[in-house]
Amino acid sequence: MCCDVKRRFLLLYATQKGQAKAIAEEICQQAGAHGLEADMHCMSEMDKYNLETEKDPVVIVISTTGTGDPPDTARKFVKKIQDTTLPPDHFAHLQYGLLGLGDSEYTFFCNGGKTVDRRLQELGAQHFYDTGLADDCVGLELVVDPWIDGLWLALKEAFLLQKEKEGMSSDVDAVSSSLSAAPHVVHELNLSSEVQNLKLEDGGVRNSDVLTQKLVDISLVASAGDTEPSLVHSVPPVSQSALNIPALPPEYIEVQFQDTHGENPHLSSLISEGTTFEVPVTKAVQLTSEDAVKTALLLELDITDTAFDYQPGDAFCVICPNNVSEVEELLQILGLSEKGDYFICVKVKQGTKKKGATHPQHIPERSTLKFILTWCLELRAIPKKAFLRALVECTSDAGEKRRLQELCSRQGASDYTRFIRESNVCLLDLLHAFPSCKPSLNLLIEHLPKLQARSYSVSSSNSYQPGKLCFVFNIVEFPACPTRAVARKGVCTGWLAELVAPLLHPNKNIPDTKGGNPSTEKVCIFARLNNTFHLPGDPSVPFMMVGPGTGISPFIGFLQHRQKLREEHTDWEFGETWLFFGCRHQHRDYLFKQLKCFLENGTLTHLKVCFSRDSSTAEVAPPKYVQDAIRLYAKEVARVLLKERGYFYVCGDKKHMADGVSDAVVDIISMEMKVDKLEAMKILATLREAKRYLQDVWS
Repeated sequence: MCCDVKRRFLLLYATQKGQAKAIAEEICQQAGAHGLEADMHCMSEMDKYNLETEKDPVVIVISTTGTGDPPDTARKFVKKIQDTTLPPDHFAHLQYGLLGLGDSEYTFFCNGGKTVDRRLQELGAQHFYDTGLADDCVGLELVVDPWIDGLWLALKEAFLLQKEKEGMSSDVDAVSSSLSAAPHVVHELNLSSEVQNLKLEDGGVRNSDVLTQKLVDISLVASAGDTEPSLVHSVPPVSQSALNIPALPPEYIEVQFQDTHGENPHLSSLISEGTTFEVPVTKAVQLTSEDAVKTALLLELDITDTAFDYQPGDAFCVICPNNVSEVEELLQILGLSEKGDYFICVKVKQGTKKKGATHPQHIPERSTLKFILTWCLELRAIPKKAFLRALVECTSDAGEKRRLQELCSRQGASDYTRFIRESNVCLLDLLHAFPSCKPSLNLLIEHLPKLQARSYSVSSSNSYQPGKLCFVFNIVEFPACPTRAVARKGVCTGWLAELVAPLLHPNKNIPDTKGGNPSTEKVCIFARLNNTFHLPGDPSVPFMMVGPGTGISPFIGFLQHRQKLREEHTDWEFGETWLFFGCRHQHRDYLFKQLKCFLENGTLTHLKVCFSRDSSTAEVAPPKYVQDAIRLYAKEVARVLLKERGYFYVCGDKKHMADGVSDAVVDIISMEMKVDKLEAMKILATLREAKRYLQDVWS
């Protein structure tokens, strides 16, 4: 390009957990190799860009959170563009390409991106590149990688069109030649099977952030018995392929060890989503028997002396730490066991090649190493390919190095999905599997995402139990497997179970690791309000609830609240209430047998319970699952939902339950209204839009 001037494009990202930002950073990094410069900003930094006057192409990477909401960092932007007074040609000058991130396990897939995309179109903006929608359920990279590959040609054409419009044809050739000089896959490292004697090629893109490694092509010979691939071993064709791997991300974090004097920051400083409250756990009950498949616990928190408030149907978040033994294990592998209590200062590395490098917001300016590993970094995060690429450089064994290269390469995409993503492999699993890999501390801070607070549905009513907040959860179990040497419990559920063990088993001699009174154990929480999953405003409106397993949690709050209203307002008219509950065994995991009390006092009109694993001697087999029970009451479902304009609530597992329930409702609508399935699906969609068919589901 003339005088080495790179063409600029605006790159905006909106992220909740860091994925959209990481992808934007990848685009930013690759841009230089294509003769372009990305002006990258978080969407929330609205003082640093102005779409009203933007002349260059805009690239947007945006995730989705909650029930189809845009991430927190996009809320102000979305609110601004949704101003109904804006004219339809407000963004007529704007050219953009959008990449949405989502999870098809949830109903409103990629809705954050779709919302922005739709509104920009309504305001006259034009696509210079087709919208991409990446699915975290099957692997974001399946859409993200080819979308980024095609972006450069689309930008080239957008710039050419822009120059033609401006009548500046003299620059067109320069733009074209510069962009074509960077090959379509120049951002990748073209590797053959050899992993030793790496040499950097001097030509081509030396001044960019990308280097091409040229290696001697040999094959690593597998032993005769290794016919199946695994986390640590590959088979042909991957083991014999030349590899295209991502560019090495530039380091940008510097860690300085200090002394052991001082105090760690309060947990509230780690949270930007709202006010935090430290509250005591006053009660813990195991709801399942010892021989149940899953262990479900109910915890009661005392919020009497706080300003925390909630409605039935709301959710809240628990700030949880990483497992203590995993933190100690990681310190040992890093060779930093003696430094855990030392304070460290984290800074942006001077002279880093990473564009727009900033201090990670989730890392305190000064805290102990152990505090950062315990409260700030998601040690259980599934490593992204960029992280694997960085780990290659920290690995000394040739075979291990090659395998890590394969796992982050295009050729090894299916192996990555099978042995990393689907196996829920985390950093510790990798370090055990590849013992010659010795990453630096700064590398972990650069690549491990923020430790997220865990969200739970409220299982109580503040009017029924003033000053109390209850919630229910299963202790998540990850059994040992070929990619995970030891069994693990969920980060938060495992920690909570250990925390309340003295309350659950008061007569057992459980070691007190904190030296405190077990009745004073506290957790740090903050509100995550659900603006839609609430009881109908009119108590005379009927509603149906579907909640197998711990999915029943919010409905206990619903029923408590309804019972209190009935006690206080005896003259009110109350609509009928239905609850479809399911579990495996009647005598092992029937979580709330007191549901019969709600039935007896009239709070609950109909209770239908299914036991999927219990055998039956009845002539007609009872329904096994809640979706089967719903079909048995098709006429009642149609009456409540369609004729009486009632509400329908679903809570629990999406893939194995919520989808089955929505299929059953579609079939009921089709049958009772005598319409085809497509029309029935449209009717259900209108019920969703009217907020009368509501879901609170998880994958």
